[in-house]
Amino acid sequence: MSHPERPSRHACVQPRRCMMTARLDLFAAAPAEMKAWYEMSLKIAPKLEHSLLELVKIRASQINGCANCLNMHTADARKAGETEQRIYLLSAWHEAPCYTPRERAALAWTDALTLVSTARAPEDLYRELAFEFNEEEQVQLTLMINTINGWNRLAVAFNLFYEGKPAVAAA
Repeated sequence: MSHPERPSRHACVQPRRCMMTARLDLFAAAPAEMKAWYEMSLKIAPKLEHSLLELVKIRASQINGCANCLNMHTADARKAGETEQRIYLLSAWHEAPCYTPRERAALAWTDALTLVSTARAPEDLYRELAFEFNEEEQVQLTLMINTINGWNRLAVAFNLFYEGKPAVAAA
């Protein structure tokens, strides 16, 4: 039996009926910490391709079910020239032929680190990563994966969703 003041765990079974309301304003609640986190996240991976970083952010956000970050980074990827096909196929990147070996290595590493409690960081994936990325790039990519996972967790934990400009429907 549910308590009247506590919503049922099943109150949001049908996602379209669910309207997320932010639980709090992160930057008002912890301004110094959020400013530091935000500024740090802007400095990561300056030498990696912007398009690659957006694919990584989208992929981690898919795995984590973060609507806020999916909305933001698919829009950012489009603005940066990413194709709709590559964005749509990202959830099935293993089978999609449109990604380069470098992107595949980054996506495999993203999957493994995002699912680290079950996937770990297998040696075969690391070898693929090391073949495509130098040591500095490996660290930058791993930091970016860590960062997007952190943003995903903040957005999910506090029901954050920034709509931005509405997407234009395809003709």
